[in-house]
Amino acid sequence: MTTSNPLGPPVPSHPASLPERNITFTGHHVTLTGLSLSHSPDLWDAVGGLDKAPLWDYMSDGPFASPDSLQAYLTTKSASLDPVFYAIRLNQTGKVVGYAGLMKIDTLNRVIDVGPLMFSPTALQRTPAATETQYLLARYAFETLGYRRYQWKCNSLNAPSRRAAERLGFRYEGTFRKDRILKGRSRDTAWFSIVEEEWEGVKRALEGWLGEENFGPDGRQRRRLKEFRA
Repeated sequence: MTTSNPLGPPVPSHPASLPERNITFTGHHVTLTGLSLSHSPDLWDAVGGLDKAPLWDYMSDGPFASPDSLQAYLTTKSASLDPVFYAIRLNQTGKVVGYAGLMKIDTLNRVIDVGPLMFSPTALQRTPAATETQYLLARYAFETLGYRRYQWKCNSLNAPSRRAAERLGFRYEGTFRKDRILKGRSRDTAWFSIVEEEWEGVKRALEGWLGEENFGPDGRQRRRLKEFRA
């Protein structure tokens, strides 16, 4: 006598689409475009120089001591197909103040990671523009490209990254111990995700928080993002 084993629900077999480099995402605060060498001067001002070295502690590359070294890095990254990199331009100033990527692209299983992320500490981190950047990329991944799982991975010691993931609506799934060696140091990797069934709720919360009515004349938020998920 045979018994059937438990199986997951059936899933349509069509693949997701690859992210495009030559695309523009326009929000209220930011515009995202494919990363190019033309963004090098702004990025040097935003994240270059050894005075900003701590920004690169958890990154696989950097820091960069000179504009030429950053430009050489961007030469490679601007041509990359995985990750696909996007420059983040503030609409108010017209300056590029960081970049974001989509990576670990698995079209068959419809899984994709957000990252790497590099945000100016003064012009982008902990701002509505940073949250809008994340919203635009997640919406693109789920609604345009058709992914069913959107992942966030970071060094388990990177407390700001972990807080950001959970604030945005990613769910912590666990830590891969001794996952890799990075810059000569052991790294444990914390995993977070949003799956397709959760996206509509995450999207509503992000859109509610980003709405103009949520900010007073002084630019302060009236309600925190997690309150929109309550």
